[in-house]
Amino acid sequence: MTDWIYSSIDQFGYLAVIFLIAIENIFPPIPSEVILCFGGFMTSSTKMNIGGLIIASTIGALIGALALYGFGRILNEERLEKIFSHKLFKRLGFKANDVNRSIAWFDRHGIKAIFFGRFIPVIRSLISIPAGIAKVKMLKFLILTTLGSLIWNTVLIVLGAYMGSKWEVIVTIFEEYSLIVSVILLIAICYCVYRWYKSRIKE
Repeated sequence: MTDWIYSSIDQFGYLAVIFLIAIENIFPPIPSEVILCFGGFMTSSTKMNIGGLIIASTIGALIGALALYGFGRILNEERLEKIFSHKLFKRLGFKANDVNRSIAWFDRHGIKAIFFGRFIPVIRSLISIPAGIAKVKMLKFLILTTLGSLIWNTVLIVLGAYMGSKWEVIVTIFEEYSLIVSVILLIAICYCVYRWYKSRIKE
C-alpha cells in the first residue's frame, strides 16, 4: 500500500494528497502519517510546497469527515432507537433511551470531542458519525474539524519536510504513539463496557 501512496503523490501531487487523506478519514487503516510525512519530504524535490500541502490535506480531511457526518445524519436518532429496540440488543442490556442519553452526552461534550478527536487514531475518523447523529450544526462541525485537522496535518508535514530523507523516523514515532493510544482506548472501552453491562445486569 505504501508504494502506491508514494507513486500517487509523486505523480499527482496535491490532488493525490486530497484524495488519499479523504480516503484515510473514511478508512482509518490507511496511515495519514505516511501520506503527510512523505508529502512533506517531497517538497524538497517537487513543485509542491508546505503551505499547499497543508491546504490540500485539510481539504481532504474535510471531505472525508463530511462523508461520515452525512452518514451520521442518515443514521439518525429515530433509526438508532429502532435498531436498539430489537430483541438482540435488549438481551444485551440496551434500552431505547440509551440513544437519547448518548446524544445528550455528545451535546455536552461534542465540541471537545470533535476537536481533540482529530489527534487520536481511529477516533479522528469515526468522531464525525456521532456528530452527524447528534445533528451538530454544520458550521460548528466544519470549524472544529478544520482546526483539528489543520494542526495535525501541519505538524506531520513540517516534520516530514524538516527530516528530509529521514522522514520515516517520524512515521515510526507516530505509529508507536498510535499503538499506545489504541491500546489505552481499548482498555478504557473494555472497562466501560464491563461497568455498563454489570450495572444493567443488576437492574
